[in-house]
Amino acid sequence: MASAEKVPMLAEGHRKLTDELRRLKLERPQIVEAIEEARAHGDLSENAEYHAAKERQGQVEAMIADLEDQLSRSMVIDPTTLSGDKVVFGATVTLIDEDEKKVRYQLVGQVEADAKDGKISYNSPLGRALIGRQKGEEVEVTTPSGDRYYEIAKVEFV
Repeated sequence: MASAEKVPMLAEGHRKLTDELRRLKLERPQIVEAIEEARAHGDLSENAEYHAAKERQGQVEAMIADLEDQLSRSMVIDPTTLSGDKVVFGATVTLIDEDEKKVRYQLVGQVEADAKDGKISYNSPLGRALIGRQKGEEVEVTTPSGDRYYEIAKVEFV
């Protein structure tokens, strides 16, 4: 069930979703062709190619519907237009962990999140803990490996 709730994302995330939607729509004719070809082989009840093509068609149509829904509700945010000293969506935050190690994350939408790339969802446990906080504040986050503590060293909008 689709909701009318806005989906915040950066321009890069919006572009990736748009590109994926375009790619899936280009795959549609190939799937129809595969179904027609498999149908020509005769008995559909024992035709593995036909069933695989129909299953792929269902998957692609579901992904297209999901992407169209997300894009229709998207709210593209440019972090360079933001300012202030509080952590908000799009902010890049430098944290110091308990071992005095610096880590840097940008708060992004769920579809853009990639911790290895330094992008975490604003809806993740760490993201939720950071929202509304300021430089110098300490943040406690409960993770599967236990509680973690961070100090906010810097808040940037890049």
